Amino acid sequence: MTASANLRMIFALTLVHFTGDVYSAFISPLFPAFVDKLGLSLAQVGIIAGTARFLAFIVQPTVGYFADRYQSRLFPLGGLAMTVIFIPFSGVAPTFWVLLLAVALGSVGSSMYHPAVTGMVPVYAGRNAGFCMSVFNAGGTLAFAVGPVFVTAYVARFGLSALPWTMAFGASVWLWLYRVLPTPESEGLQNLGFYRALKDALGHVWRTIVLIWLVMVLRAVVGQSFITFAPVLMVQEGYSLVAAGGIFALFTAAGTFSGLLAGHLADRIGFKPVFLATHALMTPALLMMMYARGVWIYLGAFTAGFMVLATMPLGVAMAQQIAPRGRSMVASLMMGLAYGLGGLFTPVAGAFADAFGVRPVLLAISFVPPLTVALILLFPRVGPRRV
Repeated sequence: MTASANLRMIFALTLVHFTGDVYSAFISPLFPAFVDKLGLSLAQVGIIAGTARFLAFIVQPTVGYFADRYQSRLFPLGGLAMTVIFIPFSGVAPTFWVLLLAVALGSVGSSMYHPAVTGMVPVYAGRNAGFCMSVFNAGGTLAFAVGPVFVTAYVARFGLSALPWTMAFGASVWLWLYRVLPTPESEGLQNLGFYRALKDALGHVWRTIVLIWLVMVLRAVVGQSFITFAPVLMVQEGYSLVAAGGIFALFTAAGTFSGLLAGHLADRIGFKPVFLATHALMTPALLMMMYARGVWIYLGAFTAGFMVLATMPLGVAMAQQIAPRGRSMVASLMMGLAYGLGGLFTPVAGAFADAFGVRPVLLAISFVPPLTVALILLFPRVGPRRV
């Protein structure tokens, strides 16, 4: 490991993340087209969405364990290939069950490449672990902004039956990555079972890892609740659908900028101060968004997204520095399992919103961040990385 980052490898790993997530982002915006073509019920739509979320996020820790144990390019390259092939194939699925199978296999591919490539980032980051992880995370964030815009315009122009042709982009990226992507470095966990590997990777730092994980779960609850229901609230309160879309885009885009800035600062002043600052300001920023009116709502959305999404990559980078022998496993815990569990809270938030209204529920969720501040105060000081 060198002091400076290997920019070529960081770009390659970010490209895996971006490419795979672009295809993963195709499914949700195409649900209306699938409903129209196959006559799907809303229950079937929910089954597809739930299956995709479960397979793409919740099962990542298991995949992270295998990625740490068996050092193979199968995880990043094979996983990416599955996503690139099976998600576009959904466009020609003749029945609900074939569509569900295509989405499921594409989501399994997402679970394969995420922990593997995330675990490789610190190997090539040098002393810039926080910033490089933020760049890597920005690739996924950008993909979920670009993917829906591209695929809806593409299907509107050419139809669902032309969706398999979108494999061309992913295939060309995959061929380049096949040439440049190295085999992941061994963590020395090949001969250990799951629990022994987990114990060996985390050792005496497991309490700290659990603390970081809890903060990441609560952050995901806040972020995904606002991403899901804030646009609904805006439309209910008189904003146009286009304006609500713009509010959502600003919230998400702000996270790309804040993640990069937070990663840069963490490499210089340590992770804990950045966590404390952003999480302490999260509730005021969310309340600003909730109570802003007119054009100020856009500034409020940007500020709220800036604070809520800033530490998404930092949890991964901090955990990997504390438990470097299980880089893929801890990445899957912080990014996959935490994000997935946060997403599973959204149906609960939706049920409360049906009963009490969207605004009261979002206001209540706005006061979750002080709980994370209390947990962050227990974090150890993980300082700037010296290599």
